[in-house]
Amino acid sequence: MNVAGQEGRNLLLRIAAALVMAPLAIAIAYVGGWLWTALVTVAAIGLYVEWLAVIGVHRPRLVLLGVLILLVVGWVDADHPTATHVSVLVALGVAGAAVFSSDRRAWAVIGIGYALAASVGSSAVRLDPVWGFPALMFVLLIVWVTDIGGYFAGRLIGGPKLWPRISPKKTWAGAIGGFAASLGVAGGFVAFDFGKALPMLLLAAILSVVSQLGDLFESAVKRRFGVKDSSHIIPGHGGLMDRLDGFVAAIVMAAIFGFLHGGADGVGRGLMVW
Repeated sequence: MNVAGQEGRNLLLRIAAALVMAPLAIAIAYVGGWLWTALVTVAAIGLYVEWLAVIGVHRPRLVLLGVLILLVVGWVDADHPTATHVSVLVALGVAGAAVFSSDRRAWAVIGIGYALAASVGSSAVRLDPVWGFPALMFVLLIVWVTDIGGYFAGRLIGGPKLWPRISPKKTWAGAIGGFAASLGVAGGFVAFDFGKALPMLLLAAILSVVSQLGDLFESAVKRRFGVKDSSHIIPGHGGLMDRLDGFVAAIVMAAIFGFLHGGADGVGRGLMVW
């Protein structure tokens, strides 16, 4: 199969996978509660396992420790999370990774922190019973349109590469196209009375940039260890790290922003109303 044919097949696989995963994620996000927490926990465990595979650390005790910590964090998030409980668990996870990884210790610590941040951030944004779902949808849509807009703008316009040493296919046109698409999402939310124009546009801009930085970060880690895909679990997308890299960065930033404005119990409201 020639290169054009292979790229076309991969695009079809990406679209097909997205048509299955996106509605499922939205439905579970809408239900919220333990179902959303369960999905987040499973995804975080997958991210952690893939991270260890990417950096080449194969230690059963380290994997088991990380899985247990992530399960407990998920249970705390589903019950009634507090900053103290989550902080203690995150500290235990990081300390355990440092103790049980004799090689590439710093990378193992970053990995458990990465997975924990994804888990805590995703649960915190959805926690608010009124604003949690729209806040989560805002982040998801920003990440999705940034990715889709960037892909098509990059393919149609081309031009100078964004950071060829880290991600040879990404272009400045793609980065700007994804950024512009995110502003469209903000405009749609404002049109339906979810937030005020200037704050929502600013938030969309920040999350879009952070999402793209998360994508570049994951590419840099894979390139550092000579890995093309984190796994092959998702047809056309690679692994969970490949698919969720931008989301992890954006949801963590959104959770921090929401926490600063709305407190631990009002992250979603703090994100959408300011």
